[in-house]
Amino acid sequence: QGQLMESGGGSVQAGGSLRLSCVASGYTHSSNCMAWFRQAPGEEREGVAYMTEVGTARYAYSVQGRFTISRDNSKHTLDLQMNNLKLEDTAIYYCAAHDKAVCQLREDLFNDWGQGTQVTVSS
Repeated sequence: QGQLMESGGGSVQAGGSLRLSCVASGYTHSSNCMAWFRQAPGEEREGVAYMTEVGTARYAYSVQGRFTISRDNSKHTLDLQMNNLKLEDTAIYYCAAHDKAVCQLREDLFNDWGQGTQVTVSS
């Protein structure tokens, strides 16, 4: 059973940057679809961005142009570079993965989840 572990969260002022990292361990191969989700206080979890094993990426509209997702299959890592952070980006960020053919920002597709890392953006 593979495990996902996030790191890199923290507190930052609006307009600042953070880089999140996720390390996948215990997997026999790279997952086809890896993604970042987030959950703000009192809100449902939402998809932020995904990247397929071959490098296809998609972003939620709210983060397009500010966030960049990347992955290194040889190191089993998934990163999220977050620039120009806004107050509304405050949330717990989760790394997720699955090996199905279809890769979308749908929570129900993902069977592996990390514990999450807190990102707090202040004014």
